[in-house]
Amino acid sequence: MPRLLLATTNKGKAAEYRDLLKGLDFKIVTLDHAGISCEAEESYNTFEENARHKAAFYAKLGGLLTLADDSGLEVDALGGEPGVRSSRYAGDNATDQDRVNFLLNKLKDVSQSKRTARFRCVIAVARPGGAVETVEGTCEGYIAMEPRGNNGFGYDPVFFLPEYGKTIAELAPEIKNRISHRGRAAALARGILIKIATP
Repeated sequence: MPRLLLATTNKGKAAEYRDLLKGLDFKIVTLDHAGISCEAEESYNTFEENARHKAAFYAKLGGLLTLADDSGLEVDALGGEPGVRSSRYAGDNATDQDRVNFLLNKLKDVSQSKRTARFRCVIAVARPGGAVETVEGTCEGYIAMEPRGNNGFGYDPVFFLPEYGKTIAELAPEIKNRISHRGRAAALARGILIKIATP
């Protein structure tokens, strides 16, 4: 079975991808399993540029077909922040809780109706020394007034979905994986991977 390198050290994200890519004819390996400790820079201004760079970087380093993503939160009242800086928004060593608190503090004077936001995810699939293909998924919602729910990670506890009346962190994993930005992008990425795996 061919191997697919999953270019992340985030355990929550790796677990999600294992679910999202279940059933494909690939053995999924992570950077840790592949013995890769180098970190690709994420210094670009768009999710697509960062995802492309990471996928190509790790495909070359590991010599494997590689899937990388860049994803984040865009809050309209903050001019699209945190965007590509989502994981570093509250500082380089901040925890998920630190980031959530930092975001809520920035929005403390913004009413619920003006807290529109979206999660955006770009997935890049790179062949070693070859082409890089990208797909994108988005999920629209609002930033809640306070965190709710224990499922998920990152900003999930404050990302509210009006159609469900819940935050993403309150959803069952199978629902989250179907409707999330990452789930939607992964559904498209499956098409790329199936095409690659088909002789």
